[in-house]
Amino acid sequence: MKDNKITIIDRLYKAVEEKGVVCVGLDTSLDYIPDFLKEEYKNIEDVIFQFNKRIIDETKDVVACFKVQIAYYEALGIEGLIAYKKTLKYLRDEGCITIGDIKRGDIAATAKMYGKAHFEGDFQCDFITLNPYMGMDSIEPYIPYIEKGDKGVFVLVRTSNKGAEDIEYIESINGKRVYEITGEKIKEIGDKFLGECGYSPIGGVIGCTHTDEGRKIRKDLSSMFFLIPGYGAQGGKAEDVALYLKNGNGGVVNSSRKILLAYKDRNMEKDFAKASRKEVLRMRDEIKKAVEAIK
Repeated sequence: MKDNKITIIDRLYKAVEEKGVVCVGLDTSLDYIPDFLKEEYKNIEDVIFQFNKRIIDETKDVVACFKVQIAYYEALGIEGLIAYKKTLKYLRDEGCITIGDIKRGDIAATAKMYGKAHFEGDFQCDFITLNPYMGMDSIEPYIPYIEKGDKGVFVLVRTSNKGAEDIEYIESINGKRVYEITGEKIKEIGDKFLGECGYSPIGGVIGCTHTDEGRKIRKDLSSMFFLIPGYGAQGGKAEDVALYLKNGNGGVVNSSRKILLAYKDRNMEKDFAKASRKEVLRMRDEIKKAVEAIK
């Protein structure tokens, strides 16, 4: 721990232990928002923020963290970015752990500015996502924040999209795939900053839609905390997810559309946030049962 304060990775580990593995993805498209809310709040900034706020209020006690995908907000211009800022501030004020899904992948002075933008100021998050495929020096500029103990990153290792096979699955001369080499290099950097929970704040994005090598990835990257996309709308199942956890911890499982649009499946438009809570609880319990089944 740093300065007698719990580190961010230990906070996240504890949140999973107490609340479960669900990470709510606030990938908020205007198309997802019920019409009555659009009529109540006339401008984009307020409509998006109020939608997010109500879902946060209904789910914060049963989820480990929230991931806010910046692209959905950038696409709406200044108003969208104001909603992004307000959402992150509200999450911080409520004591929630935040992941800024920004997937930056640059080096030197440019990466330093990304760090300043997303670890300080208006867009401040606890974790951000990074793309390492420009090289490991694309991670180095964030290390000063990580050293302090209150910030972390999730670095793309093996993603959940079909196109992952185009590059991440290419085999090197020694027979290792690109994602395996990437994971090893990231783990080597991260092992310098292990928390009391045994995991590093330099985590990995590991999709659960390619499951054949799940057990090997979890074993090889034993000290890496995972951000796990691919569950639900992308086809990943609870039993797939369970392979990437360790005793029910060591990762958070993101779901966005399935949670945000739960009100449509349940015919609960006026109570859309309550519908999101029901989906979170269903997802949490389903994954918990899958974890218990493989113990």
